[in-house]
Amino acid sequence: MKNKLKIKVCGLKEPQNIMAIDQLNTDYLGFIFYSSSPRFMNKLADQIPETQGKKVGVFVNETVENILAKAKEFNLTAIQLHGFEKPEECLKLMNSGYEVFKAFRINEFTQRFEIESYKGVCTAFLFDTKTDIAGGSGVKFNWKKLDEIAPLGNFMLSGGIGPDDAELILKLNYPTLIGVDLNSRFETEPGLKDVATVEHFMKGLQKDTINV
Repeated sequence: MKNKLKIKVCGLKEPQNIMAIDQLNTDYLGFIFYSSSPRFMNKLADQIPETQGKKVGVFVNETVENILAKAKEFNLTAIQLHGFEKPEECLKLMNSGYEVFKAFRINEFTQRFEIESYKGVCTAFLFDTKTDIAGGSGVKFNWKKLDEIAPLGNFMLSGGIGPDDAELILKLNYPTLIGVDLNSRFETEPGLKDVATVEHFMKGLQKDTINV
């Protein structure tokens, strides 16, 4: 069966921008609850509009209790864990009724066993680029590494994806690739997405489908 890749736009902050991105029929809208990020969600829950797309909260080394509190406050559907969270923490969040994306920072030294222990305790992996910051670097990792790690399970591709990468992504032949995560290279400033650029990219992905 062929399905279109899911689109997640991460690092949203401003209510009007959130609404505009949501109107593009994006699948997931990402909100970063990590105070060290320039895209930190410092708005109150009642300032965030209701959306058609699923709300994803991004957390880095936060306690399960605090994550669940934020998830309830902001009416999140999914949780993205971008730190050194343990498999049992992922499972607790899944058992609480949330989709869980476990992020891994990939470089040429990444080993399969680092990812394998998370099989079955998260909805999907998210493969980002290993840098000195926790995401949003705008830098790609070597996608040839996917030959080694893609068979481990369903994953979202992240890390430096840009407006002109749709055709390149469609050429990737990994049945476990279920979606892409867009962030810094679609911004006019941290936390503010260029709606026209996101729309252009999404139309590029619609030219074809991929086996999942």
